[in-house]
Amino acid sequence: MTQTKKHAASYSPQGRRSSGLNKQTRGKRKKASRGFRFLRFFSSLPSWAIWIGGLLVIAFYVCLFYHFLVSPFSFRWRALYGRPSYPDGYEVRGIDISHYQGRVNWEKLRNASIGDAPISFVFIKATEGSDLLDGDFNRNFANAKRNDLIRGAYHFFVPGVSPRKQADYYLSIAQLEPGDLPPVLDVEKIGNLTPAQLRRDVKIWLDTVEKEYQVKPIIYTGYKFKIDYLNTPEFDVYPYWIAHYYVDKLEYKGKWAFWQHTDCGRISGIKGFVDCNIFNGTVEELIQLTLPEPQ
Repeated sequence: MTQTKKHAASYSPQGRRSSGLNKQTRGKRKKASRGFRFLRFFSSLPSWAIWIGGLLVIAFYVCLFYHFLVSPFSFRWRALYGRPSYPDGYEVRGIDISHYQGRVNWEKLRNASIGDAPISFVFIKATEGSDLLDGDFNRNFANAKRNDLIRGAYHFFVPGVSPRKQADYYLSIAQLEPGDLPPVLDVEKIGNLTPAQLRRDVKIWLDTVEKEYQVKPIIYTGYKFKIDYLNTPEFDVYPYWIAHYYVDKLEYKGKWAFWQHTDCGRISGIKGFVDCNIFNGTVEELIQLTLPEPQ
C-alpha cells in the first residue's frame, strides 16, 4: 500500500505542473544561451568588421530616407535652395504676379529670361470675390503693356459668394483690350459647397464673362483639383492653365494651354519667388489666343 501510494503521487497534478515549469526553464536557458553565443560571436569580431557592418546599416537607412523623403521633393529642394530647374522642350514662357511680388522692376523684367527663353507673357491678379481689388493690379497691368509683354488678368474665385457678383466685379475692373489674353478664372477652393454646387457657380461666372468678351475664359486650377471637381464634360471646352509643381513633365492627360510648373522661380526684376509658366504652343499660337480687334 505504501509503495502504491508513492507511485501514484509521482503522477499528481502538482508533479505535472512542476515538470512543465522545468521544460519552460530549460527552454529559456537554451534561448539565453543562444543570445550569449551571439554576444560572444559579436565581441569576437575584429573592430574593422564591426565598423564595416555599422557603416552598411547606416548606408541602408540613408538610402531609405532619400528614396521616401528626399527624391519625391527634389524639384522643390533645388528650387528653394539650389539652382532653379525648368522643364525642357518649351519655347514660350511667362510668369504670374500679384501684390505679393511687391514693386516690380519692369525694365529688368522685360529683358529677363526663364531658362533660355525670354518672358513672353504675364498673368496679373485683378480681383478676388465680389469686392477685393489687388492693390498692384492697375500699375502692373499698365506696365505689362508698356513693356510689350502679352498680358492677362485673373480673378480669384471665392466659393459661397455670388458668382454673378464676382463676374460683374471682375468685368468692372479688368477692362481687357484687344491683344490681351482671355479672362482667367482661378478656381482652387471648394469651401463649404458640394462639388455640384461649385461646378454650377463656376459655370455661372464663366458664362457671364464669356457673354461680355465673346471668348472662352481660361480656367486656372491645380492638377488634383481639376481631376476631383472639374472633370466633367461641360468644362472640357475651356482652355486650361494647370498648376502642377516640382515635376519635369505635366501628368495631366487632357488638353491644356498653360502649365504653372513652379512657385519658386527667380526672375530678374522681382524680389523673392515668383510663379513660372509655360504656354503649350508657339508664340504665334499665343498671339492667336489673345482677344481680337473688334469687327
